[in-house]
Amino acid sequence: MKTRYDVLIVGGGMVGSALACALGGSGLSVAVLERRLPESFEPSQPHDLRVSALSIASERFLQNIGAWGGIVDRRSCPYRRMKVWESSATSAATEFDAAAIGHDHLGYIVENRLIQIALLERLKAFDNIELISPAPTLRIDYAPGATLVELEDGRELVGRLVVAADGGDSQVRAAAGIGVTKWDYEQHALVAAATTAYGQQDITWQQFTPTGPLAFLPLTGHNASLVWYNTPNEVKRLLALPEPRFLEQLHATFPAELGQITEIQGRTSFPLRRQHAQRYCQDGVVLIGDAAHMIHPLAGQGVNIGLLDAAALAEVLLAAHQAGSSIAGLETLQGYEHQRRRHNLLMMQIMDGFYRIFSNDIGPLKLLRNAGLGLAGHLPPARNRVMEFAMGLRGDLPQLAR
Repeated sequence: MKTRYDVLIVGGGMVGSALACALGGSGLSVAVLERRLPESFEPSQPHDLRVSALSIASERFLQNIGAWGGIVDRRSCPYRRMKVWESSATSAATEFDAAAIGHDHLGYIVENRLIQIALLERLKAFDNIELISPAPTLRIDYAPGATLVELEDGRELVGRLVVAADGGDSQVRAAAGIGVTKWDYEQHALVAAATTAYGQQDITWQQFTPTGPLAFLPLTGHNASLVWYNTPNEVKRLLALPEPRFLEQLHATFPAELGQITEIQGRTSFPLRRQHAQRYCQDGVVLIGDAAHMIHPLAGQGVNIGLLDAAALAEVLLAAHQAGSSIAGLETLQGYEHQRRRHNLLMMQIMDGFYRIFSNDIGPLKLLRNAGLGLAGHLPPARNRVMEFAMGLRGDLPQLAR
């Protein structure tokens, strides 16, 4: 027997579950399919390796859908300042401070798992939303307005609209025949959860080097997330080092601003890919988050643009439902694509530009980027505009993120 829903969201991660929360109480029947639930949270647990820098726009969206309290009541770290500079001793530096634009913080560093936990917890408040997990997907048979999703346990679900929130290797996107344009960056990111001698900090920073940036993201207490971008072979070598040797390499490579590292709680790595779907929708199917786009994580904007996708799509679907229009029709879904595709492409191009300008040791480019950093540091209006854009305080934002 097939169970039918107005909206089937395949993927209950941060972006998919945020969309579901935004549709809560709407009268639309919604199912969220999540392969596996996250491990429950205990305050004594060490910090996870995967974290996100949530912008003000993301914070407001999460507040508006009722999930923000579940995040900050668990574990999060606000940051007030951001600093960027190059490795050269003569290089200029630019520091962004939220106080310059009348805010008390630029954003929050939060573990991805805790964002997902808070969102899935929020889903329980809505009678029109069903969370199905574990839900490994066996087969997706795409048909406009009536896509069949068969789970490994034999259950069959039919969605008037199917939402691909199932990541960069989206099974939904493949079933719908939507292609992607992609390439791999010549970098991997090594991520380490570390304990430092410094107490909780209010600054995140990046130092640019020819092989890629070194980044510091503050966490609660004496904890931090360190990101080391480098060539795939070098990252592989670093991961294989025993912890004492790895600590030596960190202290020898990271700047003095890092301070003394007393412990490594864990480390991992992942390749970096730029990927963009050739379209975000067609009759009965729509893409959000990594299923639609993957960008260089240099500025931590990946999850933020994914959450803005969720906010924009929710508004388009709710407006169509209230007007009695088709939520799965191409005209409705193209309204979402028109809002998001151009914004996401701009962000991808900006990140590509940073990657190409800073990930090399070419003399003229070094002079140019040092001049750029120095100029930005001495032009408060320009610096503040950049800050506002990164925080999600400028641009054509969905109402749910304002």
